[in-house]
Amino acid sequence: MAKVLELRVGDARDALDRFEAAWNRRNEGRKLERLRVLSLEDLPLLLKTLTPARWELVDRLREAGPLSIYQLAKRLGRDYKNVHTDVSALTRIGVIEKQRDARVSVPWDVVRAEF
Repeated sequence: MAKVLELRVGDARDALDRFEAAWNRRNEGRKLERLRVLSLEDLPLLLKTLTPARWELVDRLREAGPLSIYQLAKRLGRDYKNVHTDVSALTRIGVIEKQRDARVSVPWDVVRAEF
C-alpha cells in the first residue's frame, strides 16, 4: 500500500472535521484509516513553505533515497546552509524525515495536493 501525504489548503476547521469523523468511526467500531494530511491556511503560505527549490530537494531526495544534508547539498549544487534550512523546514512540517543516523529521507510514495 502506497504511503500518501495529502497537502490541503483550508482553515483549521477542516482538521477538526477530520478528527470528529475519525472519532465517530472509532466509536462505531469501524477501522480507522491512517490519514496523513498537511493543512496550510492559504495558498500564499503553501507557496512560501513549499518553494520550487524545496520541491526540487524533495524530488532529488526521493530519487536518491536517504542522504546526509551534505550529500544532498552537493547533488543539488546548493549551499549547505541553505539546504540545511530547507531540510529543517520540511522536517518540521513532516514532508521529509530525519533518520537516526542523521540522514534525511522522503517517507511518502505519493504527495497529493488539494486546493
